[in-house]
Amino acid sequence: MQKEKLGPVVDADGHILEPADTWLKYIEPKYRDRAVRIDHDEKGWEVLMFDNKPAEVVRGTLGALGGVGMNAEELLIPGRKTYADGCPLGSYDPKARLKVMDEEGIDIALLYPTIGIFWEGWVQDPQLATAYCKAYNRWLVDFCSHDKKRLFPVAHVSLLDPEGAVEETIRAKKDGCVGVFLSPDMVARGWKHFDDPSFVRFWETVQDLQLPVGFHVIVRDDPSWKEWVRKDTDFGLFNFAFLAIDVMAAFTQMMSLAMFEKYPRLKCSVLETGANWISAWLDRMDHKYIPMASRTSLKMKPSEYFYRQCLVSADPDETMTAQVVEHLGPDYFIWASDYPHIDSSFGVAKEIKERIASLPIASQRKLLGENAIRFYNLPVGH
Repeated sequence: MQKEKLGPVVDADGHILEPADTWLKYIEPKYRDRAVRIDHDEKGWEVLMFDNKPAEVVRGTLGALGGVGMNAEELLIPGRKTYADGCPLGSYDPKARLKVMDEEGIDIALLYPTIGIFWEGWVQDPQLATAYCKAYNRWLVDFCSHDKKRLFPVAHVSLLDPEGAVEETIRAKKDGCVGVFLSPDMVARGWKHFDDPSFVRFWETVQDLQLPVGFHVIVRDDPSWKEWVRKDTDFGLFNFAFLAIDVMAAFTQMMSLAMFEKYPRLKCSVLETGANWISAWLDRMDHKYIPMASRTSLKMKPSEYFYRQCLVSADPDETMTAQVVEHLGPDYFIWASDYPHIDSSFGVAKEIKERIASLPIASQRKLLGENAIRFYNLPVGH
């Protein structure tokens, strides 16, 4: 009996590793002396520089920003490996990326930054934040232009500069970007909540342009949960696992502030948190909504807004994805490789297929690719 085809496989959250000179080449000339760059400290260790200030969280360990398939312990020893050491060719060369995708069985990739998930929070100049975004987005569009049917850019936009965010979103859409990546972190938007009046035009713009907004983990020296952290290696696991908390908080605030009620055509993807938690969290929000209904602008249960406007990304190594998909329905899930980061691996498309093999073929097709194609309006087959 012939095995049924599962249709296009879409990596809904793949990454690139920006060449070290990306911002120096692409940023507006007036900001070049403040561009993102890699420098060296007095020990000779590499440091990421944002607005001429170093990011301590990755001092000497820039090789660990990539590192797929490499020895993680060695990459995390300060000064041992460079950024270039951790960069596989497929992370910055589009032709090589397509080869990796072919080997992995991935037809299409939506692409997100790596260095770009580090600078928000350090940068407090709104115009510089937009200049960083614009430079990266221009480079990413050039990267994806190598194959516009398989490589799709997701624009990085900073709400620190609300008007600049609108202008860059419109420009990025014209350049072919299919979605918008937002930092979930409060400091990255000047400590403003999502319903701040200064953001209204941005939300209207992404809604009208049909550009899904994706919340993705970011990394800072002082995370929002810093009170829980000690400055020693024993907290490495805590820090890495807790990166998901800000994304979950952003999603919950979007829901609680009735953003999906106010913007009913706004689409939102919840990325790099795994997906197995979403069922329990929707249950919790629905339950708490009952006594809190008079204290919110929501007109439906939180889960109903999720079903109408959201997707969540599953990780290949999660063990209950099939059961959660079966419980909530197959229309609300995508999956991601996280290539080429240190916590990613090879063979992930095969792994996610194995995880969901118990589901009906139609459900498998939706999670593997059809949901992403629909949600992001990808011009597949055109």
